[in-house]
Amino acid sequence: MRNIDKELYQYILDHSSLITENWLNMREKQDGSIYSVNAAGGVEQQLRTQNTLTITTVTSALLDDCDIFNESMVEWALIVAESRVKSDTPIYEVLEAINKVREIYWKTIVTFINDMDKVTKEDIIRWNFVIHKAFDRLIGRFTELYYELTSMRLNAQQELINELSAPVIPLVDSIAVLPLTGDIDTHRAGRMLENVAEKCSAAEISHLFIDLSGVTIVDTMVAQQLYQVTKTLSLLGINSTISGIRPEVAQTSIQLGLDFSGISTHSTLKQALQRAGIKLLQN
Repeated sequence: MRNIDKELYQYILDHSSLITENWLNMREKQDGSIYSVNAAGGVEQQLRTQNTLTITTVTSALLDDCDIFNESMVEWALIVAESRVKSDTPIYEVLEAINKVREIYWKTIVTFINDMDKVTKEDIIRWNFVIHKAFDRLIGRFTELYYELTSMRLNAQQELINELSAPVIPLVDSIAVLPLTGDIDTHRAGRMLENVAEKCSAAEISHLFIDLSGVTIVDTMVAQQLYQVTKTLSLLGINSTISGIRPEVAQTSIQLGLDFSGISTHSTLKQALQRAGIKLLQN
């Protein structure tokens, strides 16, 4: 490591607080943003700590040991990505904030250059390459982690939606109803096939009423999935009754050769329950 690089390295670390302060002073009022100038005191302290870590990480690129920079970069990216995903900060706001840090950081280097007579053109070119490459790598690693974390979050939310969209609701004794609403696409139908049988077995359900009156669209693949649900339940010794099936769905099933003749079907859930001897409370 060149002596001039060591001097720049120490100079930036010594001025990291000033860089962070200048960066914070660039903030404007942005309602709902973590980068807003009127953010709560705790948020500002968080930004201050994370920005200091940004400076330390980038500056470590001046060292001859690439492992130090890589380790610091991984730590920085995880901390910042988790924080921004948690605060629902759009990725463009994060990239804008990082670029502002880059701007102030480079101005600090320019001040160092002006104060030092022994800096050569080669030094400036080298620093330009090293520092901007370090910032670019930070951005690349951050966006990768941000995508992974948001994908995990969305998948978890989707799992919850899937769970709530196919609820097996116990009625009396070992009888339950599965009310389905909205559009049932192939993915949702697949998840339903996986979960419904398991839920019914766990709850010791002997008869499941599947109500389709709230379903708007059922395609051919979904009709097949519904058929498979009833066949799976039958193998488990669970009787099925379908209510609210639309004429177009019935027609589709016939065209596909799906035999629902062994399954009791009714126009409404109320009718199906009454036929099964289950009395509903009257308002």
